[in-house]
Amino acid sequence: MRLLILLPLLLTAHEPITTKLTWTQEISRIVYKRCASCHGEKSNIPLIAYDDARPWAKAIREEVLERRMPPWGAVKGFGEFRDDPSLSQPEIDRIVNWVEGGAPKGDDIYLPSLPAPPKAKPARLTRGMTVRRKFTVGQGVTATGIRPTEIPEGGWVQVTAAFPDGAVHNLIWLKDWRKAWMRTYFFREPVWLPKGTTVNVYSDGPVAVLLGFAAR
Repeated sequence: MRLLILLPLLLTAHEPITTKLTWTQEISRIVYKRCASCHGEKSNIPLIAYDDARPWAKAIREEVLERRMPPWGAVKGFGEFRDDPSLSQPEIDRIVNWVEGGAPKGDDIYLPSLPAPPKAKPARLTRGMTVRRKFTVGQGVTATGIRPTEIPEGGWVQVTAAFPDGAVHNLIWLKDWRKAWMRTYFFREPVWLPKGTTVNVYSDGPVAVLLGFAAR
């Protein structure tokens, strides 16, 4: 979870504690799972230790409420993907309630083990088709994922598949795009596109995406 802010919004040391949620029991587990890959002990904004994370508590609340962090780009519910690091609504609620309740630490005895260093994962599409506006499938193919190749900073793009029977399948919606977040979005389950399916790309400007296909 990479915080794109310059200064922490500090909590005062004397804010009243009005929540039973604590860093050691609930919040650290969320941070270790969702944020540690970018905010480890050696990062510019480490969030692993309570003393490092607490000054950023209000900023963290704002970032997760706006779903800017962890950076992902794909709008939830518009397509399903593997390796989605986004916070669930219950996780967001816990973080918000913890911050608004004074961000208490809790007893160190409840701290979980430190997270293991993240493992590098290959993220390539070995074959596919670049789509700018519309592409009609000439023969049935299995779509495995999408990689944006041309999207302006802060731009958006929606990609859908219109099947020959009239059904429409939402593939992806990228919003408030940041080039630093470039990645391949692999579908949770491959999507079969029968012959005659039209892949439509919607945006308010010139964009392009690479639609990956499974090897035959």
